[in-house]
Amino acid sequence: MDPQRERFAAVVLPHLSAAYNLARWLVRDAHDAEDIVQDAVLRALRHFGGFRGSDARPWLLAIVRNASYAWLRARRPGELHDLNADELDTAMAGDAPDFNPETVLIRQAEKQLLNAAIAALPVAFREALILRELEDLSYREIAQITETPIGTVMSRLSRARRLLAQALGAIANASERESQR
Repeated sequence: MDPQRERFAAVVLPHLSAAYNLARWLVRDAHDAEDIVQDAVLRALRHFGGFRGSDARPWLLAIVRNASYAWLRARRPGELHDLNADELDTAMAGDAPDFNPETVLIRQAEKQLLNAAIAALPVAFREALILRELEDLSYREIAQITETPIGTVMSRLSRARRLLAQALGAIANASERESQR
């Protein structure tokens, strides 16, 4: 094996799990996420000669993010629209995603409920939340990956957490109402 491929295997491949996790959350489909990560890793390998950092994780996740957004633009462009201030206020003031109380009772596991609430977030908020909370990246690394200012990253995280709390609160309320019947 040539030295560049050996270095690639050593510094990039350990981050495949994080890459898959990000892609799966962004596109919300395991099989499509596998395809996206495969394409992203091939891109990363082709452009690895230009990698100059010491931590390949943010670099790879940026490639996965771009590949995921390209996939969404081609297949589900409606998910990618930017929220303007009025739409954001409406989303923040509106009801949380509609969860059927019977479904909540069937799926008692908190993990499943949390996953559903995260999946219901707009893609930009979901992305920031996954990169920070599940992948444990710094605000600076998230800003580099998403090519946005750190302030935007912080704002998206704050809004994502607020929407997530609203969604989980709605689930808890629905479950409580159902149990009182």
